[in-house]
Amino acid sequence: PETLFCPCLCVPGDFFSAPLLILLAVGMRLTSRGPILFRQERVGLNGRTFYMYKFRTMRVGKPGESDTLWTTRDDPRVTRLGAILRRTSLDELPQFFNVLRGEMSVVGPRPERPHFVEKFMSEVAQYNRRHYLKVGITGWAQVNGWRGDTSIAERVACDLHYLSHWSIWLDIRIILPTLWRGFTHKNAY
Repeated sequence: PETLFCPCLCVPGDFFSAPLLILLAVGMRLTSRGPILFRQERVGLNGRTFYMYKFRTMRVGKPGESDTLWTTRDDPRVTRLGAILRRTSLDELPQFFNVLRGEMSVVGPRPERPHFVEKFMSEVAQYNRRHYLKVGITGWAQVNGWRGDTSIAERVACDLHYLSHWSIWLDIRIILPTLWRGFTHKNAY
């Protein structure tokens, strides 16, 4: 259930991340009402949907509200702790659970909500080609600044570049900056 904190979100054997995850969960429980984890339907490889997990960073809203609303800078729905988690990308740590389940990869195009996939497929050329890859926690678009409320066409261009030029070296070139920029990027809100 999405209302419980699940210790299995820690990578097996990684007891260094467990205290951080527990600390974040306790902080969320103490600072806002609602579930610790947020689960949202996303579109992944070959257009299949799955539920992606994140730490909840917003106040609990009406059912389905978050499926069609875009998060913006200074969004009033974001909690105080949620703002810190979003700015540092710590809200995305539970997505490693999706990686362990085989629904996501560490690197790949970021998964989007079904509502926006339909919208972007009609607005952005070759948008659906990005679903030829397993979606990821981070990607070429993110390390090049295309995250948050930025150009979807530029994100897709980066995703298609990744699709055409994939290599282990490219994945390393994405993962290393993610460790740094994920904690400092101006479009992380």
